[in-house]
Amino acid sequence: MKHFTRALFAWSLASIAHAAVQDPNHCLANLDDASTARISEVVVWVDENGEPIHTETNYVPAVTSTTQKTSLETLPIPQSTSTTTSDATHTILTQTKPQDESTSNNEAASPKRLQDKTSTDVPNHQNTGSKQPSTHKDHRQFGISYSPYAADRSCKNQDQINKDLDALSTHNFIRIYGTDCDQTRLVVTAARQHKMQVFAGIYDLTNFPQSLDAFKEAATHDSGKTDWSIYHTIAIGNELVNGGHNAPGEVTGAVTQARSYLRAQGYEGPVVTVDTFSVLIQHPELCKVSDYCAANCHAFFDATQSPHNAGAYALEQMHSVSAAAGGKRTMITESGWPHAGQANGAAIPSPENQRVAVESLRKSFAHQADDLVLFTAFDDLWKDDNRYTFNAERFWGIYDR
Repeated sequence: MKHFTRALFAWSLASIAHAAVQDPNHCLANLDDASTARISEVVVWVDENGEPIHTETNYVPAVTSTTQKTSLETLPIPQSTSTTTSDATHTILTQTKPQDESTSNNEAASPKRLQDKTSTDVPNHQNTGSKQPSTHKDHRQFGISYSPYAADRSCKNQDQINKDLDALSTHNFIRIYGTDCDQTRLVVTAARQHKMQVFAGIYDLTNFPQSLDAFKEAATHDSGKTDWSIYHTIAIGNELVNGGHNAPGEVTGAVTQARSYLRAQGYEGPVVTVDTFSVLIQHPELCKVSDYCAANCHAFFDATQSPHNAGAYALEQMHSVSAAAGGKRTMITESGWPHAGQANGAAIPSPENQRVAVESLRKSFAHQADDLVLFTAFDDLWKDDNRYTFNAERFWGIYDR
């Protein structure tokens, strides 16, 4: 019987992040002079001979005198992001890893455009969403976002959606954004066939809360029985504050009302509002009213970032959001990289850079795969660009059709 040990290097980490103004369809407004103190544990797993197997990093809030100050501005062009890390001492501890927690070498199938495969060392131990249906999901990792529209903006039908999900079945769940085009029912039907869950949502507060009735209708079988377990999460709006559609107080009130409305219908899973990581840091009340923090974050919109750092960037912002919300769990509900468009400083769109960025995201979140939604399944040729999107808005698709 082999035994494994781990060495924990814990130190106090203070970082200052300046987040960029970004496309309101994606992630971020700005964060100026924000500092977040926390304890970081770097865990090095070694075998009985002392040989390293793999490493992982965990973060927890720390008591600190540092004051976090954030501000949200609207600027004409994206600004850069920089991070500084303080020096600190560390301590070393060891623990024995039980035999039944041995690592696995399951591989996640890679998108066609990305060509090669990304291996994972450790199976998932956490589930941010509601209880999953009984499926063979050990090989599945991460969520994937999806929009059921054709290039001419027409609505896709059931057969087209079924075919799309055929290419996405290596993911645990699929994120959709609205209820138009009967998409909740159509995607739920396809997801059941592929043994996936659905991260569903409403775009905005139009016809609210009656707009929430689409979720029960989609989850109800022909027999009349409603199976709420198909839903990973239900989101009340996507970037409503970042886009200037609603004030934070309006959104928090809507989330509270939505939760009561859905609970009365029988849904017991997570209810959240999704916004950019910068907005959530400035308005932690959006996190606190949600069942977990749901943050969109794309390294591409930071002109200083390279695709190699996409995963570390998203992970860092995830920890910053959690710290601002008093240690509450955070999921990155969008993160990716475009394969075409114009450069944003050091952030350059290309097929190779997309491959590198997605691989970086997969590696950074390999040990917490339920905390990441990759953006996005296919190119959204129905979208329009604006001055913040670098003519890349249509070209974030990870998979070829």
